[in-house]
Amino acid sequence: MAPSQDQELFGNLAPFAEPAWCNDLASPYYNESHRRVRQYLSEHVVPYAEEWEENGHVPDEARKHYARSGLAFQGIPREYSGAVGLPAGISHEDWDIFHSLVVSHEVSRIGYAGVTVGLSGGTSIGIPPIIVHGTEKQKRDWLPGIFTGEISFCLGATEPTGGSDLANLKTTARRTEDGQAYIVNGHKVCRSHTAGFGWNAADSTWVTLENVRVPADHLIGRENEGFQYLMINFNRERFTMAAGMNTQARICLEDAWAYAMDRKTFGKPLFSHQVIRHKLATLARYIESHWAWIEQIAYHCKVNGGEMGPELASRIALAKVHGGRLLELASREAQQILGGLGYQRGGLGGRVEQISRDVRVNIVGGGSEEIITDLAVRQEMAIALKRGAKL
Repeated sequence: MAPSQDQELFGNLAPFAEPAWCNDLASPYYNESHRRVRQYLSEHVVPYAEEWEENGHVPDEARKHYARSGLAFQGIPREYSGAVGLPAGISHEDWDIFHSLVVSHEVSRIGYAGVTVGLSGGTSIGIPPIIVHGTEKQKRDWLPGIFTGEISFCLGATEPTGGSDLANLKTTARRTEDGQAYIVNGHKVCRSHTAGFGWNAADSTWVTLENVRVPADHLIGRENEGFQYLMINFNRERFTMAAGMNTQARICLEDAWAYAMDRKTFGKPLFSHQVIRHKLATLARYIESHWAWIEQIAYHCKVNGGEMGPELASRIALAKVHGGRLLELASREAQQILGGLGYQRGGLGGRVEQISRDVRVNIVGGGSEEIITDLAVRQEMAIALKRGAKL
């Protein structure tokens, strides 16, 4: 989308507070429909985020409204979505991964990651295996209900003994002698209601499964292939997390920049000190280069029919790792600039303080840095050898 003289700028107009396409730089990836998605989210989600995070819960009606808007589950084929269309009047044919990227950016711009997860996080991660590997009956029975709030999903991976080593989880599912059901035993865990930490509105909890009888026709895909399904699903989850961390880093830069312009020290604005400007410039440099990488991955996905195949796994993994390092730096430097305000809930430094409590779950979730960095190297080695590289 190329800007014109009469093109209305939108979003925060401060330096580097938004991806460049939002205001003054041309981009081949976005058009007017992407602006409409952005506007819809700004009106219906952003104004309520702080209240929901403080209350530790996204209201059921807000969650249902978000689902009915079509924002939460854009990847579901229209034959399973009933009368629910896509937001801002965009057709299924026109919706692309850059619309989804706008959604990821906008919900992350809230600054409260728990709200993002609380709106649709568990279900949005849980439904891709059903779309890809589920039977026709499973899709027709389960998918329409997520738009009405009757059905929700969760992807149960993390256990008390670990989460990154998904090939060695302890939960079992044993088929009954008559073959009509599975008996499931185990624990899935994510601590919730822990005062002082982040993701208050994420609705995560401990799940205990004791001799739970699951009908055999609820098996998704083929037996004993769940690990492979999870690995494919992780590409999209990690990509979304990478985009979200970039946006949260922008929030840190935005709020620190605004404070530095207003705060006076030694008789002049904090911004006038070269060391402060250097901190801001360093963050801008990392944020913009990381976002360009995310857009490159998104474009490859778009021209390949929207699929995030194995050829992208290493780049997505490293983009997620880089996003975590970037967010850690942005949170730290913003708090250095904000001083005491960066450690207090609410007020001028409220978003930065919240991000500082949310940052670790972004780095560990979706595959820890140590695990997926090694994964990326091994994936690239395998691809290089397949190409015929002499290594």
